[in-house]
Amino acid sequence: VAAADMESALNSIQSELAATPLFDEVNTFASAVAGEMKQRAILAIIVSMITISVYIWFRFQNLVFGLAAMVALVHDVLVTVGITALASYLTGTSIGNFLLLEDLRINLATIAAYLTLVGFSLNDTIVIFDRIREVRGKNPAITTTMINTSLNQTLGRTILTTLTVFIVVLIMYVFGGAGIHGFAWCMVIGCIAGTYSSVYIASPLLVWAQKRSIGSVKA
Repeated sequence: VAAADMESALNSIQSELAATPLFDEVNTFASAVAGEMKQRAILAIIVSMITISVYIWFRFQNLVFGLAAMVALVHDVLVTVGITALASYLTGTSIGNFLLLEDLRINLATIAAYLTLVGFSLNDTIVIFDRIREVRGKNPAITTTMINTSLNQTLGRTILTTLTVFIVVLIMYVFGGAGIHGFAWCMVIGCIAGTYSSVYIASPLLVWAQKRSIGSVKA
């Protein structure tokens, strides 16, 4: 290649780069910035949970429903965070390689996954709570029979909805690439945790709270 042609090509490339802005994606921060990001992420999750609980409180005209939903949501987020931390320790092992695990870190994608998980789990919980309210009718008490009837009536819908979402996020996890790997992993775990928390945590809490309130009134 002639020197003049090389110089002309370099000048052309430099002019193009100077005229085209480059937006770098930053995933690694200094400790001070990371600490601020962590605080804001925790605050965003807490505020979303409290707001959702207040909404359910007004939606069902009963504080117990809001508290039960909040406990289930906290459970879902903590389980997902815990399993994500465990996955980091398994990275590089035979189990980790089989599960396609990487050194998953808390970043903007995983924070978005936690907030998405809160909404997904809440959707299942509200559907079950709505059926409990319909079965309950004007009865002031919430019994175990009401809970079982409501869960059996909504079980098919819960399984189909969760299975559909699970298949999608599983495909994203396997074939989606490194950019959404952390997000997809959190959603895979969150789908499982969110489903059984709606059935085995949020609903039984209604009966437990009902018995506690009746016991306190009698006392």
